[in-house]
Amino acid sequence: MARNVEIKARVDSLAAIEPIAASLSGQPPQAIAQDDTFFACAQGRLKLRAFADGHGELIFYRRADDAGPKESFYVISPTASPDTLRETLQLAYGVIGRVRKQRRVYMAGRTRIHLDRVEGLGEFLELEVVLREDESAETGMAEAHRLLASLGVKPAQLLSGAYLDLLAAQAR
Repeated sequence: MARNVEIKARVDSLAAIEPIAASLSGQPPQAIAQDDTFFACAQGRLKLRAFADGHGELIFYRRADDAGPKESFYVISPTASPDTLRETLQLAYGVIGRVRKQRRVYMAGRTRIHLDRVEGLGEFLELEVVLREDESAETGMAEAHRLLASLGVKPAQLLSGAYLDLLAAQAR
């Protein structure tokens, strides 16, 4: 199972962070529209991510819902039929929520810097430090902290959980 260290933060302005992300990356970003459908799953989280070009990915992941950097284990299975797969999983497991976002991805070495506009929530930064098989989570966490400092993100901005959790809390 692949691993990374993830961290998510609410930001006041993606426009203020984007030039810093661009300088850390040195290459243009990839713009991606994502539509994530989450299904009931007792052992972690299961989501189907559909892309505008018609392909998708079924993603299972498991991580703690703590604020700050956290290790995540994940498996990604590509699909050419996300709509049919969504219907099948909905019938089998039930849908617990949906998250739609516009994402700009910058690569800074092995770290994905996500600048997200999440429908119904606002603007966020997410870092994913990809770990080698033999690498400790602590190494990835240290790298995430360095990048957060470079991007000007303060500890009070860090979030626990997923966008799905924020949407659910907002609906209550």
